[in-house]
Amino acid sequence: MLKINNITMRFGGVVAVNAFTAEVKKDEIVGLIGPNGAGKTTVFNMVTGVYKPTEGNIVFSPSEENSHSLSTLSPDEIAKIGICRTFQNIRLFKHLSVMDNVFIGNHLRLKSGLLSSVFRLPNYTKEEKEMYDKSKYLLEKLDLYEEKDEKAFSLPYGKQRRLEIARALATEPKLLLLDEPAAGMNPQETQELMEFIRKIKEEFNLTIFLIEHHMEVVMGVCDRIYVLDHGAHIADGSPNEIQNNPKVIEAYLGVD
Repeated sequence: MLKINNITMRFGGVVAVNAFTAEVKKDEIVGLIGPNGAGKTTVFNMVTGVYKPTEGNIVFSPSEENSHSLSTLSPDEIAKIGICRTFQNIRLFKHLSVMDNVFIGNHLRLKSGLLSSVFRLPNYTKEEKEMYDKSKYLLEKLDLYEEKDEKAFSLPYGKQRRLEIARALATEPKLLLLDEPAAGMNPQETQELMEFIRKIKEEFNLTIFLIEHHMEVVMGVCDRIYVLDHGAHIADGSPNEIQNNPKVIEAYLGVD
């Protein structure tokens, strides 16, 4: 589904990512790990169009008949073809309600124009009703419906994470990128997150690419893992292979 071909990202004289190659197959959960500053979020930023690779290319193929080179697309165009993400630092509309946060995610698929919405023409009101019903469905599925009228900032941390994912799901992604979803969570929340990731993968037919420092999450949910260190690809394989890889152990612990 996603092919990352030899991408490099330079910022002046600094090489943040150097000739990184990876692939994410349909229905997989693939992890991207590495020490702080390894270049993981830079990879996500290139996949989602925030940065354009200095070298290399990225190809997204949601089906055999449908393939896109991401290097020519803007972030909103990339979202429209089926790639959406969450962020390491939660980026909700904190003073809007839980329902409104998810409702906003639906606007990516809105077909009605500005005049239709201003004058509330029938085609817009029909779409608005459909967006509300879809938002309600997502909140029910993600166990957030009881909090639908609460302000986003008032939710416990774990539920804010869920809400951010619910908003991403409202865009109808085929590939979901999760940037450190377990950041700041306690052990119980982390366990719940692992079950939650498995649940949404199955229920929403998702392929998932995730960055995570919490090794319990990575080893517990990922089918395959790529490892970056100082922008370079040092290993990839199954969770068991990564756990026992000497280069990975050295990168994390600084020992041979």
